[in-house]
Amino acid sequence: MFAAAIPHIVEQHAEESAFLWFLRNRAVNAPHYKLSELTRLDNRVEAHLDGLRIAGTEGWNLCEQALEIGEAGEVFTAGLLALESKNPQKLAKVVSIAEDSAEAAKGLVSAFGWIEPSKLARTVKLLLDSGSSFHRFIGLSACAVHRVNPGNILDNWVRDHDVPPLLRARALRTVGELKRRDLIYDLRNCFHAEDAAIRFWAAWSAVLLGNRSDALEVLKVFMVAGSGQFPGALSMLLRAMPIASSAPLLKGLAQYPERQRDLIAGTGMVGDPLYIPWLIKQMETPELARLAGESFSFITGADIAYEDLEGERPEGFESGPSESPEDEEVELDGDEDLPWPDPGKIQAWWAARQHRFQAGSRYLLGAPISESQCRKVLREGFQHQRTAAALELALIRPDEALFEVRAPGWRQQRLLQHTA
Repeated sequence: MFAAAIPHIVEQHAEESAFLWFLRNRAVNAPHYKLSELTRLDNRVEAHLDGLRIAGTEGWNLCEQALEIGEAGEVFTAGLLALESKNPQKLAKVVSIAEDSAEAAKGLVSAFGWIEPSKLARTVKLLLDSGSSFHRFIGLSACAVHRVNPGNILDNWVRDHDVPPLLRARALRTVGELKRRDLIYDLRNCFHAEDAAIRFWAAWSAVLLGNRSDALEVLKVFMVAGSGQFPGALSMLLRAMPIASSAPLLKGLAQYPERQRDLIAGTGMVGDPLYIPWLIKQMETPELARLAGESFSFITGADIAYEDLEGERPEGFESGPSESPEDEEVELDGDEDLPWPDPGKIQAWWAARQHRFQAGSRYLLGAPISESQCRKVLREGFQHQRTAAALELALIRPDEALFEVRAPGWRQQRLLQHTA
């Protein structure tokens, strides 16, 4: 009976590790997950990975079979086992599956990010030296998620116009993440490139490296075009530009009803308490209420759920896909995990505390934006807030790499202990 149960248990480990990775892939971008909760989820993933490691060949065989599904979670699990095995054939199998799908490739990059960088050096070097642009992309992405400088190869890919656009765009993004200040002038040479991703990531990285002039102008073009393909344009713009310059930009957004969500999110990015009364007014509109509540929290630090500032979901309000087979809406509700604010309670909370805030200044979670506040938010905030804090900190510290808030929780905790 024990022998018969083993394959079933190993199969559970394979299924659960892939499924839990899917959950953590959502959690790293979720508004209701803190680092402690992400770490607990990561520990659950690791427990099932341990089961697969102990199972040896049987564990790999099940993961290899699951690769036929082609989903990112299965690619992550198989990729991790392949990397740890140091078996080139196993890794080649996973890479071939990941190459067929951008989503599956995320699972493979995540597997590289899970392992300590000291154990990846030879594997990553082989990928960087490969003749395959996809192999080089994965190798560079592995360096980027670990914030490890790949050296001259990054310089070459930034400067070489013949490098495939996807790889060159990743190289340009990596320059900013790693704070390769020696390449700041090479970034400017890409501001007028034909490929949109190359232009965007060149400007994005240049701003992180201290360019607050023409790089911001490039990002403005992307912001005006909309937040679809490059949602990071608005956040970088509003966090990097002087607060006095952000007001005209927000007023421009206000002229377009279809950009109302960008406008509400933008006020939270600016962090000026001047916008609080307007945000409270937006909480009366069901479609905008939760997002307005989040921006309110970004500025004031109020925890709407914890401080009993929640209201009821409006009766009859529907968002996202319904259970009806005739419903053509397939997009998930982006505000699903945000609390419903009660405008009356919020107004009372603000009336009692607004004297602590000064209009015309920037705040992050109730305190003026500073290095110490950013590090506090990285330790204690929710993932949306931690993402903002990492970006703010990178703008404050031009020589410090952008903190990776999607890394395994235990690694993040270790790094934050060293900077407390």
